[in-house]
Amino acid sequence: MRNLKLLINPLNDENPITVQVLGICSALAVTVQLKPAIVMSLSVVVVTAFSNLIISFGRNTIPPRIRIIVQLVVVAFLVIVVDQILKAYVYDVSKKLSVFVGLIITNCIIMGRLEAFAMGNKPWESFLDGIGNGAGYGLILIALGTLRELFGSGSLLGYQVIPQVVYEQGYMDNGMMILPPMALITVGIIIWVQRAYNQKLFEK
Repeated sequence: MRNLKLLINPLNDENPITVQVLGICSALAVTVQLKPAIVMSLSVVVVTAFSNLIISFGRNTIPPRIRIIVQLVVVAFLVIVVDQILKAYVYDVSKKLSVFVGLIITNCIIMGRLEAFAMGNKPWESFLDGIGNGAGYGLILIALGTLRELFGSGSLLGYQVIPQVVYEQGYMDNGMMILPPMALITVGIIIWVQRAYNQKLFEK
């Protein structure tokens, strides 16, 4: 049951973006289109899960005074590996993500889970916690990417979704959806809907 909560809770009650308000910058920057949002989400899941796992394995041998440095080295190594894989297999998306893949190193979601969970829990539980929090982050990115590409460009994953006949009737893409301010507004709406639906969040 506890392991299941580690996977499920970050998707809603303990979502790192909408509840803990972490990782907002990258959420706003890489969600103009759905494909980069999906790739960024998978990258964060991989880095969060495996950095949690590695740090948990070494938690009893890492000197407290250098634990942050060790954590950063582990995260940086994993980010470099992920970045090279993206450049090798999805170069076009890697170019769109630009510096934001590298900035995963300083993502407060990852560092927060290392400090708050991996340093005090067993490897398997830490691994699941990393997957859960990465997935919670990715869920919001994918939702934002879907809304912004659909209403901003009329497409999803580069394929036209809104029929041409709709445009012929006078419909126009909402150019504001692809601008950073609208990403922030959309995140605010998602937070509002989530908290209106789940009243327990007000008690935290």
